[in-house]
Order: sequence, then C-alpha cells, then structure tokens
Amino acid sequence: MHLNSSLACKRALGALCLFAALSSWAQSPASVPVADTGVLPAPVVSASVAEAQAPVLPSTPVTDTAPALTRPALVAQSSLNSADTAWMLVSTALVLLMTLPGIAFFYAGMVRRKSVINTMASVVAIAAVVSLLWFALGYSLAFTPGTPWLGGLGRAWFAGMGYFKDAGQVAVSHVAPNIPESVYAMFQLTFAIITAALIVGAVVERMRFSALLLFVGLWSLLVYAPVAHWVWEPGGWLVQMGVLDFAGGAVVHINAGVAGLVAAAMLGPRKGYGRESFEPFNLGLTMAGAGLLWVGWFGFNAGSAVAADGRAGLAMVVTHIAAAAGAVAWMLGEWLVRERPSLLGLCSGLVAGLVAITPAAGFVSPRDAAIIGAVAGIACYWGATGLKRLLSVDDSLDVFGVHGIGGIVGSLLTGVFASKAISGTTGSLAVQALGVLAVALYSAVFTAVVLWLVQQVIGLRIDEESERNGLDVAQHREHLGA
Repeated sequence: MHLNSSLACKRALGALCLFAALSSWAQSPASVPVADTGVLPAPVVSASVAEAQAPVLPSTPVTDTAPALTRPALVAQSSLNSADTAWMLVSTALVLLMTLPGIAFFYAGMVRRKSVINTMASVVAIAAVVSLLWFALGYSLAFTPGTPWLGGLGRAWFAGMGYFKDAGQVAVSHVAPNIPESVYAMFQLTFAIITAALIVGAVVERMRFSALLLFVGLWSLLVYAPVAHWVWEPGGWLVQMGVLDFAGGAVVHINAGVAGLVAAAMLGPRKGYGRESFEPFNLGLTMAGAGLLWVGWFGFNAGSAVAADGRAGLAMVVTHIAAAAGAVAWMLGEWLVRERPSLLGLCSGLVAGLVAITPAAGFVSPRDAAIIGAVAGIACYWGATGLKRLLSVDDSLDVFGVHGIGGIVGSLLTGVFASKAISGTTGSLAVQALGVLAVALYSAVFTAVVLWLVQQVIGLRIDEESERNGLDVAQHREHLGA
C-alpha cells in the first residue's frame, strides 16, 4: 500500500508539472525583448480603486496596445525608482522570513514532540513546491491581464522578465511600474508561499506528507492564483467592484483560514482529540516564531505600498499598533475568562492583530488600527475557543480561529474605517462583505474539490499506527534527539 501510494503521488506530481509545461509552451508568447516603446497603459478600473490599490502608470502612449497587455513592457533602467526597488527587495526578504523560519517555528512549538520534524518539513517543502509552481504558472495566472476571473499565460516560466544590460532596459509590470518585474514577482511569491504554509497548522499530526504536497500544489494554482487575480490585478472582478485589500486580508488570511477549516473537517480529528492532553513541544519556539512574524509583517504590509513613501511608513506604524492591541486584548480576555494570561495567548493575540490590520494597513489611521487590533484580539480568542467548540472541527493550531476570523474582522472593518484623506477612497461595509463572502465560498468549495481528488489518488490520512507513533518517524524516519 505504501509503495502504491508513493508511486501514485509521483505520477500525480509528474502530471501536474507536465500540464504546467505544456500549457505555457503552447500558449505563452516567446520571451523576445520588446522595443522600448514605453510602459503599458493602466487597465480601465474605477478611479477610486485604481488610486487606492495600484500605482498610477505614466501615460506614455504605445502603439498596438492590445498585444502589449500580454507581452513584457521594457523601460529604461534609469527610469526606475532605486529607493522603491531597494525597499521591495528588503520587504521580499522580510516576508519570506515570516515563513522560513517564522511559521515553521510558530507551528512546531505547538505540536507534540513526535510531529515537530514533520511540521517543519511540511513548511520547507511547501515553500519549495509553491515557488516552482509560481514560476511556472501561478504568477502569470494571478498578475497578468486576462479576464476578470483569471490572468493569462504571458508570464508563464517568467517569460520576458529580463534585464538587458546592453540596451539598458528592464521588464516592469503594469501593476508596479517603478520597480523591476522580477522584484515584484518575487515579492508576490512570498505571499503565495506563506498562504499555503498557513494551512499546515490545521492538518498537522495526521495528514500524509505526500498528500499535503499534492494538495498544496493544486490549491496554489486553482484557488490562490485566481483569488489574487480577483483582488489585486487591476482587471479583477472584486477590485473592479471596489473591494479593498491592501496586503491580503482576503487573499491570504480568509483564503487560508477557510481552506484550513475545510481540510481539518475532511480529515477528521486527531486520535484522542478531546480526550487526551496534547502538550505543546516548546512554547519558547512558538514565541520565537511569533517574533519573526511580527518583524516580517512590516515587509508584508508596508511592502504592499510597492514604494518607499509615506504610505509605506503609515502602514508600518499601524501594523505595529494593531499587533500590540491584539496581544493586549487577547491577554485581557484570557485573564478574565481563565484567570491567568498565557504566553501562547499573547503570541496568538499579536498574530490576530497583525492579520486584521493586513487588509486595512494602507487605508486607516493609527487610532483606527488600535481599534481593529483590539477587536480582532477578542474575536480571535473567541474563534479559537468558543467558535471552535461550536464547529466541532479539530483545526489543530486554530488556523481558522486566528487567520480566518482575523481576516474577516479586518476586511469588514476596512470598509468602516478606510479614510479618503489617507488613501483617496472610502470603504463600503457592504462591498467588503461581498468580497469576504466570495473568497470564503470559492475557497471552501474548491478546497473540498482538491482534497477529494487527492483522496482518490493517494489518500489523505496516515494509518492509525503511524499517527500513534508520530509523523516524524512514520513519514521521515527522523526524530528529535534526547
């Protein structure tokens, strides 16, 4: 059975890679340098949303504009903003730091000793798999013009994303025309990585390693890339409707939170859940991971300004204030209910505040950020305790309770607090609610579909004996030392 499962997994992963290769070779344009005719004109979007969520492109006219939307735009290297480029390079590294080792530490400290290595290996492997799929198809599907639902294949395999020294030219994206497209694609790659890695927390200690990788690979192309296109590519249908999501409240956190909840429900609870005490391996490791998340989140939110400017500075300030408010609110709630605060609660609360401010970071004042963080701290505490009991789903590390609920709270409150003076646009609670509902429903349905497919191919869950012995030995033949 083990050999058959491994063979099936290899065949499935091979088929996925072959599909990516054939699709891109058949449909993507050749990556031949394009004459320096200027940057691309901005796609038509509502004025308020375009001003709030996407940089305004220079109005240099180009000929043959329709084909230009699917090919690389080359500009003079000297026309790019060096400060913006440097800040985005730093932000990219900060966001990757959130996953490696931030999420790996954060999650590994909360699982039982016998599954620590599997948890870390899952995060590392997901980072590698998603990176290759983003390079092959994901970025192109998410961030090139196409339909309101999905981008095209013009950047499959990062086609045309070059730097041409002799001509003094570099490729840029229509979404971020002041920095090289290679930098923007890498920045967005780190978001795709951490979104997929978050799901690990819902399924730890019982999901087959091969099944997790196959699921994440399919999910990143079929769920994450389309949702990113809807919300962040100027032609996406949700951004056209006015949905505001500065750095990923819906794209990252609601998406991953709902996917985690569905995955946990379909897998079923861990053996002994609700009857045995599941002692965390090392909360000091969890605290180290939370600290890396707090620092890395400055790249996550302030980097989403795609510029080294005043908006990025404000995003950094509100990020920090919201994290602090979330930590204090969770601590006080736990202190009141359980009569003592905990380190795990403080770490969870600061993450809740960070999650909730993510969609609002470029739209709200510091005072409003404190309110958003505090509300999220209380709401996510309830999500990880009361709501979890009501749902009766073993979401192992409270991915939905923290990221799902925090993302919903932050997205809705963005509609309440978004300031026209700050962002040039006002929010709408009704529009934000529509965005939340659309992303949650899509993520839930297609996550279930992908999990069902994986179940048919190789099975989702490890056997009972392997679960009892721990995934470290059963899946990796490794274990922590004494």
